[in-house]
Amino acid sequence: MKAQVTAHARYTIGDIDKRLYGSFLEHLGRAVYTGIYEPGHPTADENGMRQDVLDLVRNLNTPICRYPGGNFVSAYNWEDGIGPKSDRPTRLDLAWRTAESNQVGIHEFADWAKAAETEMMLAVNLGSRGLDAARNFVEYVNHPGGSYWSDLRRKNGQADPWNVTLWCLGNEMDGPWQVGHKTAAEYGHLANETAKALRAFDDKLELVVCGSSHSDMPTYPQWEATVLEETYDQVDYISLHMYFENYEKKTSEFLALPEKLDRYIGTVSGVIDYVKAKKRSKKTVRISFDEWNVWYHERRSDAKRMKQWDWPHAPVLLEDVYNFEDVLQVGCILNTFIRRADVVRIACIAQLVNVIAPIMTAPGGAAWRQTIYYPFQFASNHGRGTALRLDVDCPRYDADVAADVSYLDIAGVHDADSGTLTFFAINRHGEEAMTIDLSIEGFGKARNVEHTLIKNDDLEASNTKEAPDTVTPIKIDGAKISDKGVEVTIPPYSYSMIRIKL
Repeated sequence: MKAQVTAHARYTIGDIDKRLYGSFLEHLGRAVYTGIYEPGHPTADENGMRQDVLDLVRNLNTPICRYPGGNFVSAYNWEDGIGPKSDRPTRLDLAWRTAESNQVGIHEFADWAKAAETEMMLAVNLGSRGLDAARNFVEYVNHPGGSYWSDLRRKNGQADPWNVTLWCLGNEMDGPWQVGHKTAAEYGHLANETAKALRAFDDKLELVVCGSSHSDMPTYPQWEATVLEETYDQVDYISLHMYFENYEKKTSEFLALPEKLDRYIGTVSGVIDYVKAKKRSKKTVRISFDEWNVWYHERRSDAKRMKQWDWPHAPVLLEDVYNFEDVLQVGCILNTFIRRADVVRIACIAQLVNVIAPIMTAPGGAAWRQTIYYPFQFASNHGRGTALRLDVDCPRYDADVAADVSYLDIAGVHDADSGTLTFFAINRHGEEAMTIDLSIEGFGKARNVEHTLIKNDDLEASNTKEAPDTVTPIKIDGAKISDKGVEVTIPPYSYSMIRIKL
């Protein structure tokens, strides 16, 4: 099978915001406790943070981390996580039916984020609480001193403000499962008034309003229209979420799901344009896709387990073991974000450690990379610069979710600073190798090419504590440089990163 791909220096989508490769940590399962935080672990620092996990996070080069939720935030009192740890209350978390010790709060997370070389993206509770708690939290985090909340932060050991600029106005407020669920009109009014109050404190904050939890919600896309009509002048981003499932074990259908993701982004982008035109605004709201991942391996069984347990603390929950097939899906999702980089400026893989995550840990023991660690790492480290508008001519197939799905899923990025072109390519065909004739125009001649491949003949192959390197990238030879560009062959069902030095 052959594919013709053309990249031209003048045909671009736009600059990629580095926050496209953001992450997410929620007080859920073992994401925090025995995930990033485990006092007594052999690698733990003086703050109880696992250094082995920090090393893996730093290698992902993820520029932001969303915290503390997720569903958890909709009944969370941020004040429970400050002050002496011995005085912090244990609360019942209604979202996941667990007990929260509050041994990790904003101070501990801020210290971890600094060590992880990532910026904080904080969420306020607009479920069980509202404007007043939100403004107090922002004052505690960002005001230098001389006020009640900022002086309390100083008393609690943090003299300087953290100066967090990116704030989420609640989480998934369209969802009936959410504590404090609201209609679009109710939420839109509350979010707008909260945003106005936060902007009265600091008009340079970046604010994210809740969009639809997924594109199958009965209120989608009217939710976006109603909420944006209420909040457009006060917010910068609208949040979208999507998770990818393969309960039927049909790989071709599974790998076509990013077509649905692309439609989702396109539809909400259209709603943004509609509200912008209706308001005669010069401002353009963008998309923060701040929850996404493959999520189905443990989802149904854990939903049943949750109903039976008695408020455990940091239980094993939603710890999907990812396989090689998931590498292909995560690669396709990231490619979709790159191809929509003009609209999607922020995205957060959900989550970072243990809970549907690229990093896994054993309490008291090892930390290791799941299979999906690698496509995320490659995109985060090499998918920065200018997103290219590629012309792709390739055989296609029909799927239930979309017709005319390309067997080649590919995204291209030009990094002018390093003088490189990077292409992320997934072969969706399960039986045929694909030879890609990659023409580069307007960039100059290719000087050398590097081809990194992730491939396993077993779609179910996974990385475990006992066998952490079952699925790993390898460098391969065979790419040919021509006058027009590069020719490279990629195997069936495979992920490739092709880097061309100009």
